[in-house]
Amino acid sequence: MKLFFISLTLIFATLLACAHGTLRIHQADGAANKKIATNADSLQLMIDSTNAYYQKVVKVDSNIMESMIYERALQFFAAKNFQQNYGDEQEGKLIYTTTQDLNTSRIYIGDDMDPVDPFTAQFSITLDLKNRRYRYTISNVVIYRPAEDGNRRLTLYDIYEKATNTDSKRIAKDAKKVQVAFEKYISALITELYRDIEQKSAIHSPKF
Repeated sequence: MKLFFISLTLIFATLLACAHGTLRIHQADGAANKKIATNADSLQLMIDSTNAYYQKVVKVDSNIMESMIYERALQFFAAKNFQQNYGDEQEGKLIYTTTQDLNTSRIYIGDDMDPVDPFTAQFSITLDLKNRRYRYTISNVVIYRPAEDGNRRLTLYDIYEKATNTDSKRIAKDAKKVQVAFEKYISALITELYRDIEQKSAIHSPKF
């Protein structure tokens, strides 16, 4: 009996470990939530009809007002060379667009012998500020992948469909690889944004 309970405990722990690092997918039309494996567990993928985007509300320190969030976000995106398309402090809204060259390979340091599987991601990021919170929305995501006849264009929803609703394991694996690489970049970006708004990064440390 003791061995039985030990086995159950090990199985339960294994299931928890597998569940860690999953991406919650919210069906905006009220359908049941789904989960797929990913390395970016802080992101929430929203599916609304044929539109796919990431969105999350972030609460900041109580001493940080909306005007401060706005100013620090401006500085952050300026340093990243993102294109500002809209900004209104009174409305509490910022909209940026960018194009990023990324790579699906897990390890890439620019050496000639490194495996290279590049793709280009275009997307917009919107910040809505309210009640010492900001909501980011990453939308209009378009992925371009090199092909023999030119770049192949795929939306984030196309990638999601290929990763979850295909009978081909090869196609699903390839789509998930691109999605995970993009989410890894986005996860790092929104983490940096939060740290810059909170000024908790090393560059803002008061210690000398």
